[in-house]
Amino acid sequence: MTEQIIPARGSFLNKIIPCRYILAVLGSIALAIIYGLKVNLSVAIVGMVNHTALALQENKLPKNGSIALDSDVVCIFNDTDTTNSSGPATVEDGPFTWSSTLQGMILSSYFWGYIVAQVPGGRIAELISAKWVMFFSVAINVVCTILTPLAAKWHYVAMIAMRIGEGIGGGVTFPAMHVMLAHWAPPAERSVMSSIVYSGSALGTVISMLLAGVIAGSLGWEAVFYIMGGLSALWLLLWIVLIADSPEKLSLISEEERHLIVGALNAEAGGNKKEEHPAVPWKSIFLSTAFWAILVAHTCSNWGWYMVLIELPLYMKMILKFKIAENAVLTAVPFLCMWLFSILLSKTLDTMRSKHLISTTFARKTATLIASIIPTICFVTLCYIGCQRSLSVFLMTLAVMSIGGMYCGFLSNHIDIAPNYAGTLMAITNTVATLPGIIVPVFVGGLTSHASRSNNEIVENHLLGYRGIVLDRNSNIRPVWIWRSAKMEQSKYQAECRNSTAQVAPISRFCEARIRSHEEHLK
Repeated sequence: MTEQIIPARGSFLNKIIPCRYILAVLGSIALAIIYGLKVNLSVAIVGMVNHTALALQENKLPKNGSIALDSDVVCIFNDTDTTNSSGPATVEDGPFTWSSTLQGMILSSYFWGYIVAQVPGGRIAELISAKWVMFFSVAINVVCTILTPLAAKWHYVAMIAMRIGEGIGGGVTFPAMHVMLAHWAPPAERSVMSSIVYSGSALGTVISMLLAGVIAGSLGWEAVFYIMGGLSALWLLLWIVLIADSPEKLSLISEEERHLIVGALNAEAGGNKKEEHPAVPWKSIFLSTAFWAILVAHTCSNWGWYMVLIELPLYMKMILKFKIAENAVLTAVPFLCMWLFSILLSKTLDTMRSKHLISTTFARKTATLIASIIPTICFVTLCYIGCQRSLSVFLMTLAVMSIGGMYCGFLSNHIDIAPNYAGTLMAITNTVATLPGIIVPVFVGGLTSHASRSNNEIVENHLLGYRGIVLDRNSNIRPVWIWRSAKMEQSKYQAECRNSTAQVAPISRFCEARIRSHEEHLK
């Protein structure tokens, strides 16, 4: 069935910025809203939980009412709110006595909704309207965010329900935006437009963490959800007025831009671009080695991505001991660098492609390699630097920044290999790649529920399960797990500590603490 073509009459705004980049910017803002409303809880929950009451329940609190810290195991900093010159650490408390495991469940419940919405959302976007799927996505996140404080006060089950609702809305964003980009992005500009859109997730994380920290520190945790949810609602009106599913359906576009986009897409399709929606070739998809390479890359990358996205505020607060406002700023910096780096890298690769210096395949592999190797090195290094706060922040920033290569790497590959089914392919790979998002918060909540699990063990279990890159004979990038067993790690630590006896005492105590922690874990 041929879609109705609406006459192009242009607009004043179109003379300033092309419509395809209006789409990219609003798509980026949509991703920023989705990710911002997802991660604001990771910051706000620090001020929502009554850490003192939890410590009393778990017999971790001495009679003086302050959390006692083992100086041999936990990092101590004199310039934070967690220590003082006269006694043990104090913490910022909220009204809820949610255990670490329950906190992990609340955070991970977002992905329960996220994972089930992927494939249906992708097919609806392809068959009906990607524009309205995106509208629904943001709208449901706005509503659930504004209702979050009431749900939290009622019962944690209601809180989980709100998170599931947000997850359902968030789950359809990537498939729907892939469909939009397949209709709007000329092949020569696909990397740049994809990076502009999808780097919005990093930008939203930056803004959300900064705002959430400032708002929670000055107005309280409830204001985080009311203010951020209310501001996000403004996007809905702009999306309705300025965006259509394809250039042929938008009246605000100029005739020249419409011909540019449609002509480029027709040329890529060999002059045989079809408007009908054929059935999904499931057999061909699952027999495609390119599809499996994208799926594995997406899944393994998401392990590290969700780890830093969800748990970085916890790491900054509980391990590096930053105050809630400092925590928000320093947690946001890596994502700001990621946003800038992803756009710069994509523009560089697209420029080189347009000059025929590199192929599309080489560009995608290079970006994916950057997003994999550098974070792996940084994350593993974090396991061995102890309580060097500045170095930890630098390594985390470099790692998160490098992950930005995924936007013009494997995340753009779905459109390259099958633009007509880009939404469905993204839905499939993102469904599998969501599993780390479900596992990570609960897994880390279990780790951090034991006082003996110090920063060393938390960081190791967070990050040693990241991934490396292997090139097969066909030069296909295949991310693979590089888990190392606890016993292997214990033997390594013992060998290292035998070699450190001649070094300064703090390093020896640091190594001994790591061995004790692993011994308890192995019991």
